[in-house]
Amino acid sequence: MRKIFVTAALALLASSPIASFAQTAAPLTRAQVRAELANLERAGYNPIPDDVEYPARLQKAEVRLQAGQMATQRQATNQSVDAAPVIFRR
Repeated sequence: MRKIFVTAALALLASSPIASFAQTAAPLTRAQVRAELANLERAGYNPIPDDVEYPARLQKAEVRLQAGQMATQRQATNQSVDAAPVIFRR
């Protein structure tokens, strides 16, 4: 009896890390997917059926989109640094 209990406890302990790898992020909503597609289209991606260059064209648009987002963040950071008061100490 004790052997069965120990075996069951070890099996339970061994399977517990599997639950920690479950997806924690909520799935995207339809509106989020449409907004992402609209952003990609503004970055130059054209979702046409039977596109032979599909992955490459999508990846290029994603790179352009990320570059634009990084430039916007850099510009916002520079503006906030420029707007910060300068305090001189002796």
